[in-house]
Amino acid sequence: MTKSLTDLREFLNRKVDEYNQPAFIPLDPISIPHMFSKPQDIEIAGFFAAIFSWGNRTTIINKSKELMQLMDNAPHQFIVQHAEKDRKRLLGFKHRTFNATDLLYFIEFFRWHYTHHDSLEDAFLRSPDHLSGFYRYFFQLDRSAPADHRPISSDDGLPAAPPRTYKHIASPEKNSSCKRLNMFLRWMVRQDDRGVDFGVWKKISTGRLVCPLDVHVARVARRFNLMTRTQTDWQSALELTDYLITLDPSDPVKYDFALFGLGVMEKY
Repeated sequence: MTKSLTDLREFLNRKVDEYNQPAFIPLDPISIPHMFSKPQDIEIAGFFAAIFSWGNRTTIINKSKELMQLMDNAPHQFIVQHAEKDRKRLLGFKHRTFNATDLLYFIEFFRWHYTHHDSLEDAFLRSPDHLSGFYRYFFQLDRSAPADHRPISSDDGLPAAPPRTYKHIASPEKNSSCKRLNMFLRWMVRQDDRGVDFGVWKKISTGRLVCPLDVHVARVARRFNLMTRTQTDWQSALELTDYLITLDPSDPVKYDFALFGLGVMEKY
């Protein structure tokens, strides 16, 4: 399908207006961080909801709510103040291939991080693409860092990351499209007057975000000739984002609403 740049921009802007509305929230995983007002709760709830976001959206939302309930609907307080006995309630949690082993490591990482930083945003400021540095930070790949400047590791007497947990955090270095992490960044960084995305992070530029790319968005993007690559990977996400920058350099990922809506709601 071929449209002029002007016609395409107008069409996609109309679709952004249609889907970037409060009515979008209840049926989307973004509803989970919208349960909270404390910035750290928004970050933690949003991160888990994003990581769980593959498969049926109703299941994603229900499992995310289940986890929030296990953390007394106060995830930040639970993470930084819980006692060892409180972890027992987490042992039965499972969502698809994400299980209690993964969850306990995530909890340990968050506890370490929030004892050193007020916001999770700082974890994404370690590399230009925001994600490669986060991956290394999350999994303590830099063992040479001073003990008080790195997350938990076996040297600290606390568990290093279980091998099985690595698959749950994507990285551009593995040529993943990083759809879920890019979606999480969109939620935290974008700010407009629609009330869907949160805009609670101020150190990352909206213009530097990468469009979340899954099979639905990729299908629509190829139909409108926004990308040419046949793979759904990191390079494709960058190719799509580069095109979207020509439509709106300051806020290219707003078109995620249009492409997702066309792909999932309208079955383009």
